[in-house]
Amino acid sequence: MPGYDITAWYGVLAPAGTPRPIVERLAREIDRVLKLPDVRDTLLKRGSDAVGGTPDEAARFLRREVDKWTKVVVRSNLYSD
Repeated sequence: MPGYDITAWYGVLAPAGTPRPIVERLAREIDRVLKLPDVRDTLLKRGSDAVGGTPDEAARFLRREVDKWTKVVVRSNLYSD
């Protein structure tokens, strides 16, 4: 589809209402693990690139993904009531 960069991604999400300090700690620990040389090497060998970040960065990314794919669904008439 012209104008779209399509990549697969994985994320770790917590239930709505999870206290902010817990979400932030999870993000820090995930970032720490993603930076471990053996984890990075394993992911790279499998064609993946480890990208961590803050909870706010993740929220912005998810919003962009929802917006992007909503447009695809609407334009392709994949959705019906």
